[in-house]
Amino acid sequence: LLDFYDQGRSANGSGSFEDGIELAIRRLLVSPEFLYRIEVDPAGVASDTPYRVSDFDLASRLSFFLWSSLPDDELLELAADGRLSDSAELARQVRRMVADPRSETLTTNFAAQWLQLRNLNRVKPDPARFPTVDDELRDAMRRETELFLEAIIREDRSVLELLDAPFTYLNGPLAHHYGISGVSGEQFRRVQLDNDQRSGLLTQASILTVSSYPTRTSPVLRGKWVLDNLLGAPPPDPPDGVPPLDEAAVGNTGSLRTQLEQHRADPSCAVCHDQIDPLGFGLERYNATGAWRTHDGEFPIDDSGTLPDGTTFRGPTELKALLRAQGDAFTKNLVEKLLTYALGRGLESYDAGTVESIRTRVSADGHRFSALVLGVVESE
Repeated sequence: LLDFYDQGRSANGSGSFEDGIELAIRRLLVSPEFLYRIEVDPAGVASDTPYRVSDFDLASRLSFFLWSSLPDDELLELAADGRLSDSAELARQVRRMVADPRSETLTTNFAAQWLQLRNLNRVKPDPARFPTVDDELRDAMRRETELFLEAIIREDRSVLELLDAPFTYLNGPLAHHYGISGVSGEQFRRVQLDNDQRSGLLTQASILTVSSYPTRTSPVLRGKWVLDNLLGAPPPDPPDGVPPLDEAAVGNTGSLRTQLEQHRADPSCAVCHDQIDPLGFGLERYNATGAWRTHDGEFPIDDSGTLPDGTTFRGPTELKALLRAQGDAFTKNLVEKLLTYALGRGLESYDAGTVESIRTRVSADGHRFSALVLGVVESE
């Protein structure tokens, strides 16, 4: 940078101190070291040889993972002393960083990526059908999910409680949207839930809205969301030429479920829809913005489902119980999502052993979130 400062000072023989500083800063702003987080391979290491990252690179990885920002003085001092990579010190730093208010970014950014909450900004429920759903209510939907996830993290609860924990965070408008009394004002507060309508991620309006269309629910989108984001078993993309549903008929001449069952009568469609649709049917008592309902237009809701293995269930409570019974699949998927977030890259086949090792560790430790974070941080 000093070379560029000198060039700026000597430009046309009349450069000033400010000219030198300006050129140096312009050079800095286009430097790859400024634009990217760079980890430099150590000298003398063959390209196909694994090596441990330096303590400074480790400090950067930790900080951007848990704080979405630069390492603080304590991390840098430990890195300078070569002590950060010590296993006991590393675990201590993880606990300190998760307890720090800056770890809120882990909640907001990870939730946006994993749960697709970033799509909530693009979802615009039809104002003619859902006149009470405005930008403020959608912001409240997102905040509920972020605060709920933050509670699981900070209280070091089992990650399986993400499926059915009997509490949430509500303000007045969102409580009114849910039909829950006793909550008023704009401030969010923790609310204990005491009925079958709400508990866990799947019954939160943010999730139910991003997995719907602007005008109606979609058991297909919701079932796919569950497979993608909770079980890590995404279905294949639909084939070309699939005929659209008759939107005008939904809720008028028949329920949405009736139309989908006619669609599934085609054997080529049934292969995928038999896996997807039942999961979405279990959530049909929530409208396209997550409010509870009993009818689709003039037709009573049928929220029963039958999985390909013959397992039957009815409604969100029994659906969540089925998902909870697949705790290993849910935990493995969460490991994959958090590892992807922490590394900033998609996972490859050679990561499978690491994923399974972390999953085993988390399951053995009561599925606590701390075991998940430590598993990621301490993994190769």
